[in-house]
Amino acid sequence: MKCPICRNKTEWKNNPFRPFCSERCKMIDLDHWLSERYRTVAHDESEENPAHAPASGPEEKIV
Repeated sequence: MKCPICRNKTEWKNNPFRPFCSERCKMIDLDHWLSERYRTVAHDESEENPAHAPASGPEEKIV
């Protein structure tokens, strides 16, 4: 398998840093997450499914 950071070939078995080839690549990946270089896409559920959207009418106060 290839290391996701440097693309060098790496062994899966007996590799304490897997899926990375080294501690260096593992730490580079961690830095990418902590500095928010990796992002996941979030979908606004209320736009996709109007049944879950909040009501647009006047709100009632509970006393």
